[in-house]
Amino acid sequence: MPPATTDPLTGQAPPAEVTRDVHERMVRIRLFETEAGRLMEAGRLPGFLHLYVGQEAVAAGVMSALADTDQITSTHRGHGHAVAKGARFREMYAELFGKATGYCHGHGGSMHINDLSIGMLGANGIVGAGIPIAVGAAFASVYRDDGGVAVAFFGDGASNIGAFHEAVNMAAVLRLPVVFVCENNGYAEFTAQAGHMLLTDVADRADAYGIAKEIVDGMDAVAVHLAARRAVDRARSGGGPTLLEAKTYRYYDHQGVKGLRIPYRPQEEIDAWKARDAIDALESWLVEHGRATREDLEAVWDRTRREIAEAIEYAERSPDPDPDTDLLRDVYTTYTTDTTGNAS
Repeated sequence: MPPATTDPLTGQAPPAEVTRDVHERMVRIRLFETEAGRLMEAGRLPGFLHLYVGQEAVAAGVMSALADTDQITSTHRGHGHAVAKGARFREMYAELFGKATGYCHGHGGSMHINDLSIGMLGANGIVGAGIPIAVGAAFASVYRDDGGVAVAFFGDGASNIGAFHEAVNMAAVLRLPVVFVCENNGYAEFTAQAGHMLLTDVADRADAYGIAKEIVDGMDAVAVHLAARRAVDRARSGGGPTLLEAKTYRYYDHQGVKGLRIPYRPQEEIDAWKARDAIDALESWLVEHGRATREDLEAVWDRTRREIAEAIEYAERSPDPDPDTDLLRDVYTTYTTDTTGNAS
């Protein structure tokens, strides 16, 4: 299926530079994640790693519709969002290695990367926890009257939790400038969508709160960009929230590359989604429509590979956190007791 080329409301196609930008964001995500997975499988990274490979069109499409000053909240599968929002490879890999030069100085690891300077309010290991944070960011933008939009990313499983419903209801009532992006990859960890909800479309949950909704092919980066742009424009102009559901798929297991090696998805299903790879589809479209040559596209891959190799080298030679000076860095409160049991 070729990428969508025009906005059904305006009849306009995205400018060539936008489609090229979306492509580069996807390539950067794919290569970052592929290398991170390789490092984990080689035993060179500590902790857990939830890879975003396959879902690149969602992060790239949404982030290309945002201003640099707009803010996002992410998930345990958050590397793709961070990369697409402009996070730097060096600090990201350093954080994955647990180094002092990482975004969180080695304290947070894979699931807690943040960079407030680019509006990345943080990944979060708690399912759905970023949703009310994004609503708070949107409320703050209204309070400051700065024209900002907040975007919350989450999965189909997170739409079952109370925080989702409370946050969406509050955003609806206050008509806050927030976009709720459900990356529906069909599985809540290991449970297929049909096993945890009776709905086919998570977007239908918007009806209960009176907000706009849209469903988009999450393997079509241009379609995601256009849908996100509509939702962002609505939010920024005072039209309130949108629940945007992107139907997508993760190529690897819930955690890591090989995961727990417990088969819960048919190989035929995985292969069918890979055959619709968003990067391959967009590259073919760009070439066919004269927006890029194969040499142009390969240059993006080569440039990104070099940047990643340098970033990994930087991360590996970076120092570990010093327990004497870094242990309590960024810790707001500590609780200790003396030998008599008195607290301080």
